[in-house]
Amino acid sequence: MSSIEVEQLDGLPFGARIRGVNWAVLKDEDARRQLGAAFQDRGVLVFEDVEPSSEMQAAISRIFGPLKDHPIKAVSRVDGQRFLGVIEIKPQPGRTPIVEVDGQLRVNWQPWHFDHFYNNELNRGGVLRSVITPPEGGQTAFADGIQLYDALSAQLRAAIEDKNIIYSYEMLLFDHQRFGLPRNFRQVRGPDEENAQSVLDTARSLPRAIHPAVWTRSSGERVLHVSGYGAVGIEGHENPEGDALLEAVCQEIRAKAKAYVHEWRPSDMVVWDNWRMLHEGFGVHPKHDRCVHRTTIQGDYGLGYWENKAAPAQAVPTGY
Repeated sequence: MSSIEVEQLDGLPFGARIRGVNWAVLKDEDARRQLGAAFQDRGVLVFEDVEPSSEMQAAISRIFGPLKDHPIKAVSRVDGQRFLGVIEIKPQPGRTPIVEVDGQLRVNWQPWHFDHFYNNELNRGGVLRSVITPPEGGQTAFADGIQLYDALSAQLRAAIEDKNIIYSYEMLLFDHQRFGLPRNFRQVRGPDEENAQSVLDTARSLPRAIHPAVWTRSSGERVLHVSGYGAVGIEGHENPEGDALLEAVCQEIRAKAKAYVHEWRPSDMVVWDNWRMLHEGFGVHPKHDRCVHRTTIQGDYGLGYWENKAAPAQAVPTGY
C-alpha cells in the first residue's frame, strides 16, 4: 500500500502537496496511479523532501508521461551523454534581458504564460527543481485556468469564449510584447544582438501558431488558457477592437488570479499541467545567482494548429 501523503495546497481550489515519495514508492504502481490522478484533478503537485537529483527528477517526471528532449542543442543539458531530459536554466551575465517590475530589477522574469504557445502542439507538463536558490526572489507562481474562467467578468467571458489567439516565437522579445504586461513594466536592457537575432530568425522560419482562448476538459470544466506573453492578437480580429479585448482579458487574469506562489527549497520539485495552468517566473535581481533544472513531459491536447495550415521550415523549438 502506498505511503504517500496528498494534501490540499494552501486552501486553494487547485494544487496538492505530496510527501513520502522515494525510489521505493516510484516502483509502486498504486502510488503512480494515485499521483497521476492527483495531477489530473489538481493541476499542480508540489513534491516535498525528495532526493535532489536529476535521476529523481526524471523518474518523477515519467510518472506523468514520456520525456521530451530540448531540440535546441545550445541549451545546457545536465546529464552528459545520458538522456534524462533535464535542462539547465540560468541567467547569462551580459546577455540575459534585465527588466523592472514594481520598481525592482529582475533577470529571468516571465509574465503569465503557458509553455509552447508558439507551437501547434502543447506539451503535457513540466517539472522544475531549484538548484541554486537566491536569498530573495526566484519564486514561481501558478494560476488555474478553471478558476480564471469562473472569475472572468460575464462580459469578457462572452466576448472571448469562442475566440482563438495567435502566437509567435518573435514575442519572446520583450520589446515586441503587446499584451498582459504589468502597468509598471519596463525593459532596462534587452538581449544581446546575437540572442535577439536568433529569436527573430527562428520566428521567421515558423508560421504563427493558434490556440483557443477557452477549451473544455474531458471532465467538463471550462479553462481560460490565454498567454499574453507570446500573443500577437485574436484570429480574425487583428484590429484595435480585438487588441483591446485581448488586453482586457490579460489584465483581468493578472488582477483575478488566485495564484499559488512557490518558495523554493533544495528538496522541492513542482509539476504542473500545461493545458490547464498558467505560470509566472518572478526572476531575480541581477546581482544574484539562480539556476533551475527542468524536464518537459510529452503530450498534446489536439486543439492548436498552424495558421493557414502551414508547416514550419525547420524543427519547432519545443523547450522552455
